[in-house]
Formats: sequence, structure tokens, C-alpha cells
Amino acid sequence: MRNLLESENGIRLSFFFGGLLIICAWEIIMPRRKLTQSKLVRWPSNFGIVLINTLFLRWIFPTTAIGVALISKQNALGVFHVLSVPFPIAFISSVILLDLTIYLQHVMSHAVPLFWRLHRMHHTDLDLDVTSGARFHPLEMGISMAIKFSVIIFLGAPPLAVLVFEIILNTMAMFNHGNIYLSPKVDQFLRWIFVTPDMHRIHHSLRLNETNSNFGFNLSWWDRLLGTYQHIPQDGHEKMTIGITLFRNSKYLKLHWLLVQPFLSEKDK
Repeated sequence: MRNLLESENGIRLSFFFGGLLIICAWEIIMPRRKLTQSKLVRWPSNFGIVLINTLFLRWIFPTTAIGVALISKQNALGVFHVLSVPFPIAFISSVILLDLTIYLQHVMSHAVPLFWRLHRMHHTDLDLDVTSGARFHPLEMGISMAIKFSVIIFLGAPPLAVLVFEIILNTMAMFNHGNIYLSPKVDQFLRWIFVTPDMHRIHHSLRLNETNSNFGFNLSWWDRLLGTYQHIPQDGHEKMTIGITLFRNSKYLKLHWLLVQPFLSEKDK
């Protein structure tokens, strides 16, 4: 298991760059919408925030989610260890319950004003593509990681399950933010289990009732079961407006503005 921790970065980076290349190629060959903003502005900012988040998380946390899972395993911490739950059940349950955790955290980030201040930066991108999936404020990333650590310890999630979940989290974020075309039949079939780009795009609508829907990132079950599912956007996928009302000026797409957005209000603009 210690080898898993040592191999974590290589495994995750392989999936990240592999997924990035596939979705980028898909966006070029079969785009879903015509983009309104220059990638020369958006992409340096979005990739820049990824770099800042990576350095920030390494600075404030002494280990990764997999490291926390290893500590939990070594000290027999968590429900699965206490109850001696068989590995296959613990593995599957951990992936599903961590998925539910991210869904609930996402709902909270919209419902609690303080958390919305941090999370809204993700929604101020005026286009959606593969880079939007990692566009989160560093402070929100820190809170999210602390919540994830707590759930991993509480469950006693197996390290391998945490690694698989982290790969799913990163890959699905790129997929469902991607500006990629799926045929309606394929989209509707996949949507019974997974969050598709068309499903998640509704969540980035300028319309508030649509922004407060489709909170899932991987499994679409939670939105359906908990009443937050929206099937189609009112204005259609091609004509719907992406973003939020407060930050419509393209200057807010630049990196330094992304970092200060949580501290800005209407009167500051």
C-alpha cells in the first residue's frame, strides 16, 4: 500500500493528461457550442488556478487523500475497519459515499452565502470547456479537501478506493464540463447513471433556478433522488447563457481577478 502512495502522482497525472488530450481533441472535432470568449485569455487563467491550487494544497496539508486513507488503514480508524467490512463492499461503498459527499458539498456551496462567495468563481467562466472543470478558488479547494479527509477517516475508506475516486473526480470534471457533442440518444442513455456534459451545462446557466440544479459530478442518481434534477435548459443548449449576473465583463476571466472575486460585491465593481 505504501507503493500506492508513492505511485499516486504518476497514476493521477497519466489519467489527467490522457483525459485532457481526449476531451480537447473531442472539442475540436465535435464541439457542442460556439465559444464566446478567447481561449488565449481563459486557458492561461484556468490552468494558472490549477497550478496555484496544487501548490496551495501541498502547503496547507501534510498529505493527500490517499495518504489519509493509509493512515486510517494503519490505525484501524473508521466504520469499515471497526465493523470488519469485507474489502469489496468497503471499496464500492467508499466510492459511492464519497460521490454523495461531493454532491452534498456542492449543494451546500450554493445554499450557504459564505461558501457561495468562494464557489461562484467557478460559475463566472463565460464559456464551458475542458479547463472549466478545475476552475475553483484555492480557499474552496482547501475546505473541500478538509471535508474529504474527514469522510475518508470516518468511513475508513480503503486507499485503493480513494485513488479510484480521485481519478473519477478529475476525469468526470473534465468530461462533463467539456464542450463536446453527444448524440441525444447516447446522452439520455448515459444520463441514467452518469452526469453528461448536457446535464451539467444546465448548472452553469445564468438562470438562477437552473444554476441551483444538477449538482452531481459523476453519478446522476443524487439529483434525481433528491429533487435537484433539471432535464433541459429553458433557452436550449445552443442559446443558453453561461455564467452569473455579477461578473459579465471579460476582464474577470483573468487570473488575478479570479483570486479576488470572493471578496468583491456589486458596489466594488
